[in-house]
Amino acid sequence: MKLFSTLLLILNLLLFFSAEALASTPITLTDISYHECTGEIAQGNVNSGSSELANCFLVIGKAENKTGKTVYDADVFGRIYDANNEPAMQNRTRLGTIEEIPPGVSDFEIRISVPANQPTPLKLEQFKASGFAGKVRPYYYD
Repeated sequence: MKLFSTLLLILNLLLFFSAEALASTPITLTDISYHECTGEIAQGNVNSGSSELANCFLVIGKAENKTGKTVYDADVFGRIYDANNEPAMQNRTRLGTIEEIPPGVSDFEIRISVPANQPTPLKLEQFKASGFAGKVRPYYYD
């Protein structure tokens, strides 16, 4: 019984100290558009080790945080279609992460790679994001 009580106490402490990080906070995304990568952003491998060629784009827009607290590690979700209404990001709606969103409205950008054979212009739809009131940090074991 003592072991059970100890485990219950530890569980309660973990939940108490990580409750902020566990609560998902919705973020409104507006003014979504994109442009081709330029300069340093365009350099490097954008095809993730695949032999297929890919084009680099930056998705940009406004992120509105209505909470009054900074939101961290906000996952951005959306659908991207090519000029023929074919999915440009096959089986993938999570497009990236915004590391930090202060209260109010702020700019964001996410780099994406689209197969070079997909015709433009791209169509960006159903964008949304959600993050956390506390930083989400993975546990590392020594």
